[in-house]
Amino acid sequence: MPAKSSPDHDRLQQDYLNSHRGSAASHRQALRHFAAAGATHMIRVADPFRPYVTHAAGSRKWDVDGNEYIDYTMGHGALILGHSHPAVVAAVQQQAAKGFHYGENHQLEIRWAELISRMMPIAERVEFCAAGQEANLLAIRLARLFTGRRRILRLTQNYHGWADELVALGAPGSVAEYVTEVPLNDRRATERELQHGQYALLLSEGGGAHMAGQVPIDLEFQRALPELARVHGTLYCIDEVVTGFRDAPGGWQELSGVTPDLATIGKCAGGGLPMGAVVGRADVFEALNPSAPPERLVRHAGTWNANPLTASAGVAACSLYLDGRPQQQAAAAARRFRDSGNQLLRDLGIRGRFHGRSIVHLYLGPIERDNFDPDFGAPSTEPGQLLGTEYLPLSTALKMQLLMRGVATLRGGMFIFSAAHDQADVEQTLSALQDSLQSLLREGSIPATLRTPRPEAPDG
Repeated sequence: MPAKSSPDHDRLQQDYLNSHRGSAASHRQALRHFAAAGATHMIRVADPFRPYVTHAAGSRKWDVDGNEYIDYTMGHGALILGHSHPAVVAAVQQQAAKGFHYGENHQLEIRWAELISRMMPIAERVEFCAAGQEANLLAIRLARLFTGRRRILRLTQNYHGWADELVALGAPGSVAEYVTEVPLNDRRATERELQHGQYALLLSEGGGAHMAGQVPIDLEFQRALPELARVHGTLYCIDEVVTGFRDAPGGWQELSGVTPDLATIGKCAGGGLPMGAVVGRADVFEALNPSAPPERLVRHAGTWNANPLTASAGVAACSLYLDGRPQQQAAAAARRFRDSGNQLLRDLGIRGRFHGRSIVHLYLGPIERDNFDPDFGAPSTEPGQLLGTEYLPLSTALKMQLLMRGVATLRGGMFIFSAAHDQADVEQTLSALQDSLQSLLREGSIPATLRTPRPEAPDG
């Protein structure tokens, strides 16, 4: 949905086109190939287009026109170490000279699994896939064979991929007759469904719905889920594709103090190269054993499972995650930005708040509570409000304002930090944010419903 049109907005659009002529030319070419308005991922669709990037390093990236950005997309959350970390680059370069794909077992996959198991104690077994979505699909298959049940229980708004049984119920073209959804943070509804005794797997997203908790999961609810599932004979899986090795070496499990039966990982676990994996209890993985009865055997194929090039990046990255320093550095930079950003919103009289850990979400809307814990909570408990659908045009306008000031975000409301972001990045981003919001205030793009009335000055 395009942002509100105004002379200032139109001028900004024209300035963007003038400073992104090379990207405009690339976009015209892309429109001939890619059906999603020239983009290869729905989140990269933009009006008029996002920059076409040529290279990146640390916290920065550059486009075809030479524009430089502080990057807060960070490979959709995969780059907790920042772009092109020297250790990961060296590992990939060395492996590329040895071979991209052997079509055989190799030692790197063992080392990679050992590192994962050290950080996630539930990982008695590790099964590699090509992507996090594949890992979620495999977790469903394993759970069905282990329990003898078919149904899957999910939490509303939790994102697990775009495949039939992972996408939101009712998505066009999808078939999910064995999937039930219950409201996030509703313990009574979750327990009521589990009591039917039909569910093979309960699946939830680490941290809450959308990228580690745009809609946070209530910690008491989260901590109740493993036992609720166990009592009713259901396996419990946490989707840690985003939070795995980002929130802590042990992921969301470590941060929340929860032990699931299974977890799925991706993104950070591959150091920036594509991968996924299911980890968890050894007995649940028996269906992968070639000696299993034919009717209980999962023949898990996949050309790209633990391929040597990806494994080399995964080993290099995971080796750096062990002591938790990259996670702490990313969280510290994010916290400085989040807390200062919240003060800026208060000072400007804008109803909105930042919340989140190393992925910071911008919420725009009524402030139900202002004393929430921004690591684990949000200023509203209403999912529709937190997802920002009402103020999407404003988020779109803010995204463009920030891009023109050298700050690249996901949709204008998501700032993904890495260990490479430093104090200078934070200060420059806050300055760009202040200028952007003030510009939007001047042009009248911030609606009255988001403005906090200023107290009148006393007479005299």
